[in-house]
Amino acid sequence: MRTLKKSITLVFAMVVAMGNLVAQRSAQTEKLSDDERMEWWRDAKFGMFIHWGAYSIIGGERGEQIAGGGAEWAMDKLDYTIEEYEKFPRMFNPELFDADAWVKMAKDAGMKYIVITTKHHDGFCLWDSEVTEYDIMDTSPYKKDIIKALAEASRKQGLKFGVYHSIVDWHHPQAQGNLFPNYNAGQKDQSVVNPEFPEYFKNYLKPQVKELLTNYGDIDVVWFDGDWIADYTTEMGKDMYNFIMEIQPNTIVNNRVDKGRMGMEGMDKEGNFAGDFGTPEQEIPATGIAEDWESCMTMNGTWGYKPDDTKWKSSEDLIQKLVDIVSKGGNFLLNIGPDGFGRFPSQSIRRLNAMGDWTEANGEAIYGATASPYDMPDWGRYTKKEGVVFAHVFDWPKDGKLVLNKDIKLKKASLLTDQNSELTAEDNVVQLPKETPDKSVSVIKLELQ
Repeated sequence: MRTLKKSITLVFAMVVAMGNLVAQRSAQTEKLSDDERMEWWRDAKFGMFIHWGAYSIIGGERGEQIAGGGAEWAMDKLDYTIEEYEKFPRMFNPELFDADAWVKMAKDAGMKYIVITTKHHDGFCLWDSEVTEYDIMDTSPYKKDIIKALAEASRKQGLKFGVYHSIVDWHHPQAQGNLFPNYNAGQKDQSVVNPEFPEYFKNYLKPQVKELLTNYGDIDVVWFDGDWIADYTTEMGKDMYNFIMEIQPNTIVNNRVDKGRMGMEGMDKEGNFAGDFGTPEQEIPATGIAEDWESCMTMNGTWGYKPDDTKWKSSEDLIQKLVDIVSKGGNFLLNIGPDGFGRFPSQSIRRLNAMGDWTEANGEAIYGATASPYDMPDWGRYTKKEGVVFAHVFDWPKDGKLVLNKDIKLKKASLLTDQNSELTAEDNVVQLPKETPDKSVSVIKLELQ
């Protein structure tokens, strides 16, 4: 029996070794050119951001105190000591979390990729980290690797998968963990530093990023945040970017890996900065930008779960924001803040459903579309594909006459949702039906000469 067990063990070890070899070979994928690497992302246009962690239990409240700003900043905004805050990871037990259901909601909404917070500024990790016990497996009663579950569910349903990771860490003593009661003092006061931060960068931050890039298959996007602190340097940023490219040469990394971005505007100032796309936050550039960019935005006013925040954007507004962003050449990363049980707020679900209905009917005018070559019309926006321009009508003209840009050489006009309905046009004025097909955005397909 002992010999049989040894034989079984040996065979199992050989299978594991072969699997590791296959995984290594798979990881050594031929490096794509930058355009090839970015192609899927440029075509995708629409993704889901998920801010979730121990702060989702708190909901931005502490007694009568309400966290100003995002609820994900509760540890800082509500003045929790590290010891006081540690009770929340020990309580975090999201038994209603269903990775397959989350991914399906994203897919049904028309989203093509997901980016989830692996570790936010509070330092608590949603994966099984070997570098710390302050994670979902060791500290939380949940004992399941959330990042693994979502990565697998995303691939199963055909969505790309990305990880958000905070450079800032309010729990780690070599990062911001020695700055209570103002963990994030370094955001506004660049004289606030921790001389031990380089040790944290070398022995904690980089090893955790390596774990995420080696233990969960292909990571399609790496999304950094917290680049604003004085301790983090542009040299560290370039080192981190190169480090990532060595492990997964075909992933895409946002510009917050470096120190170049100009605040919430999200785009880099002049200079040689690492990163593949800009990150406007809670805003949309007034005009198109030559570089790749992605606008991240909340559905209400906060990233993390905060029931007190009832200022929800309407579905119509969100759909028009998607169109506006795509018309300027960008991507839209729309945030969800699940609660501590693992549920999407009902308000978010309703908006996702509405966006899904719209993208299902009008996705041809969004996915793979490029920025408009024309000035923005008063009635809406344009997007473009080869040989076709899509007129996205926000404000249906009362007289039924849609005045197009004079440079459009029109061959045929039709409703996108009914392409057999050829519309009459004369001198770049298209005669529309009396009633708008969609109260949010109606799309006219303009085939060019």
